[in-house]
Parts: sequence; structure tokens; C-alpha cells
Amino acid sequence: MREEPLLILDFDGVIVDGIQEYWASSRQTCLNIISAKEKEIISLPREIPSAFKTMRPWVHHGWEMVILAAECSDKTSKLNLKGIENFSNNYSIECSLALEKWGWTPSQLQEALNQTRREAISNNFNQWLNYHQPFSLVIQYLKTLEKEDIEFAVLTTKSIEFTKKLLNCFNLQPSLVFGHESGSKIDILNQLLHKRIIRGFIEDRRTTLEKVLEDPKLKSIPCYLASWGYLKPQDRNNLPSGIKLLNLETLREPISSWS
Repeated sequence: MREEPLLILDFDGVIVDGIQEYWASSRQTCLNIISAKEKEIISLPREIPSAFKTMRPWVHHGWEMVILAAECSDKTSKLNLKGIENFSNNYSIECSLALEKWGWTPSQLQEALNQTRREAISNNFNQWLNYHQPFSLVIQYLKTLEKEDIEFAVLTTKSIEFTKKLLNCFNLQPSLVFGHESGSKIDILNQLLHKRIIRGFIEDRRTTLEKVLEDPKLKSIPCYLASWGYLKPQDRNNLPSGIKLLNLETLREPISSWS
């Protein structure tokens, strides 16, 4: 086991706010894959629809954003006709029904989204980069971690390919980067725990942290919910004792004082 402790962070919503890029890429992916007839029916605005922003905390995989972009832009969709609350309460089911409606598969959408991003990076890298707004206090904090003799890792459902490009642009050099290709976050945490002392896991998805708590093998990992991330309306309320709400101001303090 290596001596340096490890702080693990999610990426989207913890290190960077990428809502502009999510919409731009999801919108363009829709335009790339829908038929000419469908283009006549739906309208994909350049401005981010409020429903897309509101639904962001429910998104777990990139392909779901393409579904949301399509549903936001279709006036006859369940999302628009029955409302955000109804869609979010039945999120997984509604996404599955929308996949069936459009005749798409998750793997098809994920690859189409990845290709859209590759083209955006190739055609205008600076524009693609500027769609991402890093949380400056988080970036500053990660650059000072060496003073605490702590290394950090990034654990995200974004692809490693695009995560590393952004980390390089932010001048961040994590010890490890895990993307959606690496497996589930729970499995990766279990693997890491055999090799490293984990000083904390910062995530903006409460359900992910709750899954960590449910795994008895991971009970030694301090869990932190990023208050600045993509949180659902009730996420801050009645947190289990094993999850601490982390504020940006707290990042000015040593990890040892977080709990």
C-alpha cells in the first residue's frame, strides 16, 4: 500500500460546471442523428432550456443528456406535457420510454455524443474549452494538496478522453483518472481501498454516496456532498450521519478539520 493518502473527487459538478457544454454537445448530437422529418417537428434552441438545466442532477450517464435534449425540444414529449416533476419522479422509466420512442440505444447515443465532442475539439478547441467553467476554489485547493502530503484522483462517469483534456487545461495532474470505461464507482472505490488510504470522496450525487455507505467494505471512506454541485432540491436535507455537506469555504481548511 502506498503511503500517500488519496482524496477522490467526482468531476462534473465538483471540479467543473459544464452545463453549457452539455447542452451544446447534446443539441448537436440530436441534430446529427434525427431524421429530416424529425427536424421539422422539434426545435433545438441554442439557448439552454430551463428544463434541461433543472433535470441535470438526475443525469448519470452522458447519453441521458441527449435524451433530455430531444425531449426538451419536442413540444409533444412527456417532459413538456406532464412536467419536470413527473419526469424526474420516474426518471429511469421515462428515459427508457424515450429511448424506445426515438428508436435509440444508450450505446448509440454515447458514441454519437463522444463523436460530437471529438469534432467540437477538432474544429474549435477554445470554444469547447470555454464552455466549461471550473470551480476556481476547487482548482486552487487541489493545487495545494501536496502541502498536506495528499494525492488526488478523479472518478467520473465522463469519458477519460475528455476528462484528461480538461484537467490538462486546468493544469491539474491527478494521480489517477477513472471514467465511465473503468466500471462502476463502487467497484473502483473497492479496488482503490486495497491499495491506498482514502481520506475522502467528494461527490455531488447523493445517491452515489448513499451506495458507498451501504457497502460495509467502504465504511472507512469519509463521504462529502459538494454543496456547489448539481443537487436535487431535497439533497441537502436529512443527510445520513456518514455523509457531510461540504461547502467551498471549507476547502480553505486542511482535510483533517473537515469532519
